[in-house]
Amino acid sequence: MAHTWDPDRYLAFADERARPFMDLLARVGAEEPRRVVDLGCGPGNLTALLAERWPSADVLGLDSSPEMVGRAGERSGPRLRFDVADLRAWAPDEPVDVLVSNATLQWVPDHLALLPSLVAHVAPGGWCAFQVPGNFGEPSHVLLHGLAARPPYAAHLEGVARPSSHDPAVYLDALARLGCTVDAWETTYLHVLDPADPDPVFTWISGTGARPVLQALPDDLRARFGDEYRAALRAAYPVGPAGVVLGYRRVFVVARVP
Repeated sequence: MAHTWDPDRYLAFADERARPFMDLLARVGAEEPRRVVDLGCGPGNLTALLAERWPSADVLGLDSSPEMVGRAGERSGPRLRFDVADLRAWAPDEPVDVLVSNATLQWVPDHLALLPSLVAHVAPGGWCAFQVPGNFGEPSHVLLHGLAARPPYAAHLEGVARPSSHDPAVYLDALARLGCTVDAWETTYLHVLDPADPDPVFTWISGTGARPVLQALPDDLRARFGDEYRAALRAAYPVGPAGVVLGYRRVFVVARVP
C-alpha cells in the first residue's frame, strides 16, 4: 500500500535526523570520488552535505516519493541533482564510488537480500554506507503496532508497510561474505524534544514510522487512533527533569568494496 511523505513534517526534526547521517559519513574514507549516490534522499537536505564534502563529485539523490524529490529539487545545482526511483530496481549506468543510504533500507522487506546488488553497483575500492533505525522494540513502535492490531483499526491496516532492521553483526556478516571490509556499530541517541509540544513523540513518529498507519485509516478512525496513540505515548514518555526524552537506537554500516 503506497503512502505519501510530508517533507515539512519530516524536516521538523532536521537537526536530530542529521546527527546519525554525519556520524555515518565520518567513517567513509573516500577522498575524491567521481560519482556519489544517496538512496532514499528524502527532502535532500542531507544529500546536499555530500555535495559539500565532495565538491568535485557528481551527486545524485534518489527517492521513491515524488513529494520528497520535489522538495529536494529546490537544492539542485551543477553537480547535485535528484530523481524519483525505487532503490529495489535502480541500477546506475556505471559503478558509483560512494553509495549512501540513510534511514531507508528498513522500509524494504528482506533488505539483506538487496545487499549483493547494492555492493555490485559500487566500483572496486568504493564505499557502501547505510544507517537504519534499530528501535522497533521501543514503546513508540510497540504501542503503535499493538493499537493497529486491534479493532476497528486492524481491518484497514492489512498490508501496511512496517519497517524492520537487523543488529550490526548481521549486516557485518552479510557484507563480509561479499568480500567487503566492514565497520558496523550502533548508537542510542537521547533526543530531548520540544517542551512546547504537548505530544512531541507523536509529532516525531507521525512523520516517519507511524505515517503509513495513519494514512491508511479513514478520517474518522484516524482521529480516534491518533487520540489513543497520543495518550499511550504520553504515559510511556513522561516529562522528566530534561523534558521528554526519546531514546533512539540506530545501526550503522560502512563497507569498503574489494
